[in-house]
Amino acid sequence: MQRKFILNLILLLFLNLLIKPFYVFFIDMNVQKVVGLSEYGIYLAIFNFTYVINIILDMGITNFNNRNIAQNSQVLGKYFPPIVMIRIMLGVLYLVVAFVLAFFMHYDGRQLRLLGVLAFNQFLLSFILYLRSNISGLLHFVTDSFVSVLDRVLMILFCLIMLYAKFFQGRFSIEWFAYAQTVSYIITAIVAFVIVVKDAGFRKPKFNKALFLLILKKSFPFALLTLLMSCYNKIDTVMMKQMISGSMGSEQVGIYAHSSRVLDAMNNFSYLFAVLLLPLYSRMLKSNESVGGITKTAFGILMCFSFTISTMCMYYGLEIMDLMYDVEVDCSAKVFRVLMYCFPSMSFGYVFGTLLTANGSLKHLNIISLCGLTVNVLLNVLLIPKYGAVGAAYTGVITQAFVVICQIIVSKNVFHVTVDKKLMNYILSSLAFLVLIFIVGFGITKLGLSWYVKCIVHLFVGVIIAIIFRIFDIRELIQLVKKK
Repeated sequence: MQRKFILNLILLLFLNLLIKPFYVFFIDMNVQKVVGLSEYGIYLAIFNFTYVINIILDMGITNFNNRNIAQNSQVLGKYFPPIVMIRIMLGVLYLVVAFVLAFFMHYDGRQLRLLGVLAFNQFLLSFILYLRSNISGLLHFVTDSFVSVLDRVLMILFCLIMLYAKFFQGRFSIEWFAYAQTVSYIITAIVAFVIVVKDAGFRKPKFNKALFLLILKKSFPFALLTLLMSCYNKIDTVMMKQMISGSMGSEQVGIYAHSSRVLDAMNNFSYLFAVLLLPLYSRMLKSNESVGGITKTAFGILMCFSFTISTMCMYYGLEIMDLMYDVEVDCSAKVFRVLMYCFPSMSFGYVFGTLLTANGSLKHLNIISLCGLTVNVLLNVLLIPKYGAVGAAYTGVITQAFVVICQIIVSKNVFHVTVDKKLMNYILSSLAFLVLIFIVGFGITKLGLSWYVKCIVHLFVGVIIAIIFRIFDIRELIQLVKKK
């Protein structure tokens, strides 16, 4: 399983490294430049609002289905038709709830129209993720890897035409960006649907009350977990827009969007670990296989990657923001330096949170997430009115660290991990790595080199330190890849 994880991780990372950074830094970023900070802030606030309530679209079905199909692939044909019908019904409910809440939040006519498009996009994206959960649950990781980037490839093509073709010059608006998402998601959903139907076999959906209730009952703990995680991950911009009045609220959201773009891009790569780990963990736990090796491998890679990137962004935050945007970036850089320290905790959550999910420890995860949400809301209430986007960034760092520490502690207790000499040595090596990457990173800033060369040196040195301290064993990884 470790070899399967490494090989498919390489493919998944390769495809996403080709596509997603280009989308984030050349499409999404240029869209914000073209439409302006305030316009993009309106879009982002509405987008995050639709994201926070999209639990209604899924009700935990995707994660439940991924784990279930990985452990019992023979039930795909039985579950697929009724789940499709359930998701359509949930889609209608989602749209109704979105517009009712928007009415009480005093959205104007234009905001309601944009909400309609983005809400429909969330429905399509949620449906795509469900379809992909079937593909990855069957361990068809190669197919899933290509489907995972299809919508971004289409978005890049559509947006390049709208941003740079002469016919569209001066006409581009944030609504067009949302429409491009809609078309891209529709095409991707059709492709994914055809792939799943080939494995599941087509059956006409029929209303089966008992089966419907069974699926919803089993998926409810996953739904609650997704809701709580969505809230403490995305509610900050929604709260900013509501707590800071007038155009200043949209501007603070826009600054936060400036600062969070790199975090979102990096987080997308860490999320790929969870995509692979959930079905693999589920299959291994059912077969009573040890998950220690694959957990250590994933954790080691993410530790090296996340802390090296975070420290680099701390030292060169202003330069990175200045490179990305052609406006005043001092405020964005302040937020950016803080916000990037969410990255390690979010990355580790994709290992330990996924492990607990695969084990069915949903009660523990929901309690942790509820506590995380409470911490997040309380800190945002205290910090946003006084510090704006910077306050929200500090809140995010504290919340993410709190949640992942709790996940690690619970994982240790659930899987009865003993802190022996070998594990203690690994913990001490990890702490030494963290200290050294800070110290060496500071030393690199004093070199007489251009800042982007310093960034490259910083990344290279981070990997070398991780290898020296055996945060991950490069020889072991090579042997796993070569193993037949």
